[in-house]
Amino acid sequence: MDEANTAPRGRTLALGALILLGGFAVMVLEIVGARYLQPWFGGAFYVWTSQIGMVMLALALGYGVGGHLADRFKKARFLSLLLAPAGIFILLIPQMAPGVLDGIVDRHEKAAAPKAARAESPTTAITAITETNLLAELPKDFLEGNTNNAANSLPAPPVDDAAPLEIPAVWRKLDPAIGSAVVFLFPCFVLAMISPFMVRLASRQVAHVGTVSGLVYAASTVGSIAGVFISAYVLIDLFTTTQIFQLTGALTLGLGGLCCLIDWQWPEDLQDA
Repeated sequence: MDEANTAPRGRTLALGALILLGGFAVMVLEIVGARYLQPWFGGAFYVWTSQIGMVMLALALGYGVGGHLADRFKKARFLSLLLAPAGIFILLIPQMAPGVLDGIVDRHEKAAAPKAARAESPTTAITAITETNLLAELPKDFLEGNTNNAANSLPAPPVDDAAPLEIPAVWRKLDPAIGSAVVFLFPCFVLAMISPFMVRLASRQVAHVGTVSGLVYAASTVGSIAGVFISAYVLIDLFTTTQIFQLTGALTLGLGGLCCLIDWQWPEDLQDA
């Protein structure tokens, strides 16, 4: 390709690395993110559906907004201003996300609490029983279990704290989507902007836009494929989710630094076609 031949080799490699690693990071967040959400929402089909859907939404938004911003600013360093907070956001997921996800789940328990409070307490029930003619002769202490009988020293039957809370079906489907959006929509949205930015930076002539854009999205897809298999077969086996988020956040920050390096090392004045 003439365009590829005229571009500095180092710049071409840097742009290619941005594209590949950006697609890689998105898939790491998608695969590891679905596993990360399971303690709150379980391993149901809805968790994976929500995670995949939210990442696809982030990609669609990132492609659209990123293309508009690329035409307006035409500099890779602008993308670094977005990748930096996205990287910090990913680094903070292990510290910040649990409280948010707990709130999403716990709100159902809080909503059910008033109903439980209205239920009749054991003491009230005992009082009602003593008022009946049938048990009126029995001592109140006996009815409440306040006797010295050895049988009363036996341990109480275990309370099933793990009994599942009855959550409406609609929220069993929507809660994973809400959790996924809160935790993963923003970083995936920013990472998705890399591809349209790279199309704008790599395209010098209108005649080559189709070829360049095809190569960019093909490279991004290759990076995504690598992200899927490396996440599932390597990262999850070797690292904790916290470590994986830390590595992905550091990678995202590194991509922001690479954007600055591209503008500094290979400055170009892009002209509108």
